[in-house]
Amino acid sequence: MCSACNTIHYQNPKIVTCCVPAFEDRVLLCRRAIEPRRGLWTLPGGFLETGETVFEGAARETWEEARARVDSHSLYTVFNLPHISQVYMFFRAALIGGRYGVGEETLEADLFREPDIPWNELAFPVISKTLEHYFRDRRTGVFPVRVEDIVIRDALDESPTRRAGR
Repeated sequence: MCSACNTIHYQNPKIVTCCVPAFEDRVLLCRRAIEPRRGLWTLPGGFLETGETVFEGAARETWEEARARVDSHSLYTVFNLPHISQVYMFFRAALIGGRYGVGEETLEADLFREPDIPWNELAFPVISKTLEHYFRDRRTGVFPVRVEDIVIRDALDESPTRRAGR
């Protein structure tokens, strides 16, 4: 509560919505043209905007970053990152017609088979984890929804009250 105006100001986590756009045996990745992690590869995604559903946000971000249209299959992975007040929601999605391009926030975009993924050049751990799950699940054809907490404790906080993963 603001002591000057007695107004309650909420600080809520940001929702990041993303797609795993698949075409045949490949997934679409974008090389980031913006910070953080400029020049590294990512799945298309970004912050949810007011008035959008989470899949609408993921589809919009996929269009903005890769000029690609997608159809949703389902929610796939959810990552809670309380240390940066973000929640990432990834959707499996079909890349319509295998068509894509390059948006303003992207240096390049391309479709990758599992052995060709630039694993050492992925922008964020949530991208690596989602792709690892995706290619493992693709072999069985079963894609369960996964929820994971990624907790980075303060070096001074040794309390085991939070644990990563579920």
